Order: sequence, then structure tokens, then C-alpha cells
Amino acid sequence: MEVIESAPYVTIGELVRLTGVRYSTLKFYTEEGMLVFEQAEENLTRRYKRVDTIQRISYIKSLRAEGKTIPQIKDILSLTK
Repeated sequence: MEVIESAPYVTIGELVRLTGVRYSTLKFYTEEGMLVFEQAEENLTRRYKRVDTIQRISYIKSLRAEGKTIPQIKDILSLTK
């Protein structure tokens, strides 16, 4: 786990372990453009900037806890890019 916590990039599976958010939820957020990723060319694996993405997931979780809908959250996130 220490390696994951210090790596600049993480996979979606590692994000699941770091954030406690389900894989399917993170995949949905990615497909909706709510999480930004880069694609590693050698095997086309999506990788996420660890610190930025964890902060963004935390922000999304707090907005969901406030009762915001996914479209509302997408609008809010588009203003903070």
C-alpha cells in the first residue's frame, strides 16, 4: 500500500483501495468525464494522477452527500477545471 500512496499515477483498481469507492462508480465517473485520466501507451491502461484524482473523488463524494445530482456535479466540476 505504501508504494501506491507515493506513486504519482494509479490505476482505477488502486483508486478503489485508496478511496473506498466502488470500481463501477469510478468507471462511471470516468465515462461521464468527471475523472481525468491518461492512457499508458504500452498497454492502454488508464492511469490517474493520484493526488488530483483522490481530491476530486473526495469533492464528488461531498457534493453527493449534499444531495447534488450527477448532472449538477458535472456542471460544478466543469466550472472548476
